[in-house]
Amino acid sequence: MKKLVLSLLFISGAAFAQDMNIAKGNFDFLKDQKEINVEFDYSHFTMMKEKKSEAQYVEERTAELNTKIKGNGDAWKKRWTSSPQLIWSPKFLELANVVLAKKKKDLNFQEGLNTPYTLIVETVWLYPGWDAGIMKQPAKVTTNLKFVETANKSNVLLEITSEEAPGDQWGNNYSNESRLGEGYAKTAKSLSQMILKKAYK
Repeated sequence: MKKLVLSLLFISGAAFAQDMNIAKGNFDFLKDQKEINVEFDYSHFTMMKEKKSEAQYVEERTAELNTKIKGNGDAWKKRWTSSPQLIWSPKFLELANVVLAKKKKDLNFQEGLNTPYTLIVETVWLYPGWDAGIMKQPAKVTTNLKFVETANKSNVLLEITSEEAPGDQWGNNYSNESRLGEGYAKTAKSLSQMILKKAYK
């Protein structure tokens, strides 16, 4: 039975592989850079299979949790609202930099820098997944990654689409917000691995 469960979990994970593609541009400009400014855009993403707006998802989820236990939905709403700044963006930056540092590369991603180039991480679609103990489904994070000139952001030097980056971790994770954070971490890890392969060839 244990082997069956492990097999099912493996198959489940394999079914949600991330798909990253270069939409335009190349990595040449990154090779000599030490720092890249990063901006996160959470302004117009959709959610769930039905592609609900974030506002609709939050309203429905808050009401659902409040119905079960009074006040729980309002508490969750506060956690959700703070998640981009406290979980998702930090997770992305942390993993992007860890992967590069392990390979002894000087390139570093941070918010609020005055640098020639800026990476815009635009969230396109989110699926929070679920965890029911023995069975679970990872979160999925779809983003559009644009490297632009900081002084002229209409000039896109490199654009990468990242679809359905899986958000999960070993053991149980019952927090939708945390699972999504792992999806941002996976996105960053894959981006840095692509940079290592393409920019430092």
